[in-house]
Amino acid sequence: MIKSQEFKARHRTESRYFSRERVLTFEVVLMLIVQKGAKSIQLLLNEFLSKLVMPLVSKSAYSQARQHLSHSAFIELNQKGVVEPLYSDDEYQRYWGYRVLGIDGSRVILPDSEAIYGVFGRVKRTSGKKGVKGEGHYSYAQASALYDVLNKVALDSLFEPCRSYEVDLAERHLPHTQADDLLVCDRNYGSYRWLATLVKQERAFVIRCQHNSFKAVQSMFAGQGSDSQIVTLKVHHAKRREIRERGLPEQITVRLVRLVLADGTIEVLVTNLLDEQRYPTTGFGPLYNLRWGVETFYGRLKTRLTLQNFSGYTVEAVKQDFFAAVFLTGLETLLADEAQLQLGQRTSHTQHTYQVNHAVSFNAIKNHAFELLYDDVLDLDTLCQQLTRLFLTDPTCIRPQRQVPRRHPNYYKRYVFHRHKRKVCF
Repeated sequence: MIKSQEFKARHRTESRYFSRERVLTFEVVLMLIVQKGAKSIQLLLNEFLSKLVMPLVSKSAYSQARQHLSHSAFIELNQKGVVEPLYSDDEYQRYWGYRVLGIDGSRVILPDSEAIYGVFGRVKRTSGKKGVKGEGHYSYAQASALYDVLNKVALDSLFEPCRSYEVDLAERHLPHTQADDLLVCDRNYGSYRWLATLVKQERAFVIRCQHNSFKAVQSMFAGQGSDSQIVTLKVHHAKRREIRERGLPEQITVRLVRLVLADGTIEVLVTNLLDEQRYPTTGFGPLYNLRWGVETFYGRLKTRLTLQNFSGYTVEAVKQDFFAAVFLTGLETLLADEAQLQLGQRTSHTQHTYQVNHAVSFNAIKNHAFELLYDDVLDLDTLCQQLTRLFLTDPTCIRPQRQVPRRHPNYYKRYVFHRHKRKVCF
């Protein structure tokens, strides 16, 4: 696919670029971006080009060449190479007959440069001590993902300025959804506007509520009434004009579901799945817990794939790194499927189930990325069998009932971990 002239034409910034055969061709530059890891750019270039028995080039030449390749190439690779193959046979996991899609955002810290500030904006930098302001600014991108939490693939992702509103980004994901999708969101998405948008679009949803979001929700938190109540929500008068301009309904009928956690904490979910027989209250706890898959997706991007260790300081470079990482997570999901099936068969008699170790799988994909995406001569069946054998080494035990208290270490402890303890696999 990446050797296609049509693909190249769609994803180079101008038609005159990559028109001559040089060392840093369109395909080689794309592969180098995918190969990004924790090493310096020059070491990466030396290792990769030596493997291909090609002349060595400087990191300056590579930095200039990559500016001629658009990040949209990785968006298409994810769509054509991951999303479409996954759903082509209609054999994918569902919950209550729905494809469960989590929507969530995450801040991605960006390199310091005026070009980055100009596109993504910046905020004041504060010191680690509470209430003490530090000097200077820093920039971050607001990432947003539409993620299939059961099948572990990102259907759509966005990388936008730091001041972006999460609901605005969520609305841009809707064209990538379909009628049998169930959207699961956290309490940052509990606005009336977002609920009314989903009702108008006829999309099923389950969203966690904040304590003060609606009067009916406050009653649920206070323990009043049954654990499942069908109510009518009306838009606040201050937002009525905006809702009318957007063509959204000024009142909607929804169902509120109260969950009591093991530690006694109360959570309230809002949904348009009104049928209490078909969608029992007891099923909403496990359903909402699936949303955690979006968090682990961002965890893989930032830790396993070292996303925030960007390989460039330009706007195009950080976008390339982000969308290439999203593509790699989907590719890993597809390639590890056979290994996961074999693990399930091998451990069917054991107390716990096991899953592929992401540190092992991402490392294996990195070392064979060229053969997977570029080499037409290689027998892909043989390569997939080789990758499966690698994926089966050092599997990770799954303990679904295990609950570990969530800790929030200070910045110094995080620094020590990432600087001295964390093991790099990619």
